[in-house]
Amino acid sequence: EDLEHGSADLILREADGILVPGGFGSRGTEGKIKAVQYAREMKVPYLGICFGMQLAVIEYARNVCGLEGAGSTEFGDTPHPVIAILPEQEKIRQMGATMRLGNYPAHLLEGSLAHRIYGKTNIVERHRHRYEVNPAYIKPIEEKGMIFSGRNGDLMEICEIPEHPFFFGSQFHPEMKSRPGKPSPPFLAFVEAMKERKAK
Repeated sequence: EDLEHGSADLILREADGILVPGGFGSRGTEGKIKAVQYAREMKVPYLGICFGMQLAVIEYARNVCGLEGAGSTEFGDTPHPVIAILPEQEKIRQMGATMRLGNYPAHLLEGSLAHRIYGKTNIVERHRHRYEVNPAYIKPIEEKGMIFSGRNGDLMEICEIPEHPFFFGSQFHPEMKSRPGKPSPPFLAFVEAMKERKAK
């Protein structure tokens, strides 16, 4: 299927890596999902931040798990709300806010890409989002090969595809802690993955 400005292959063929950043709303999401699919299928290094992680989960649910029409409740009705506002946030919304803001911890799965990137199993990163991975879909997604390697209780913080050279999505915003001379670990690892791909 064509994107607005041609096929994903024509647009992304020369890319050493694909990054889908944070964002809100439904505008442009289908094109971004096509970019995620291209990165996954063509083994191009992928970094998804916040919205970029959510779209990676949606793409995987649709195209690998066979959950047709999977989406986010942010975009309206969907037969498979793999991304949603969780019940505990609904309670907060009644008080006028649902956004998860500021620092939150995450526990990383030992031996995962996330663990290799950070070099430790417990991290703290900054957040700014409302929607989360719906816990009801975690098992069917993980059974098909995507794993949630960073978690904060029932909140999924990191997704990755172990069989992919570099496919990493974070619900948090690692760029918020990046500093000159001390780059954010996911960004540094993404650049290294692109260099490796270029060297082949």
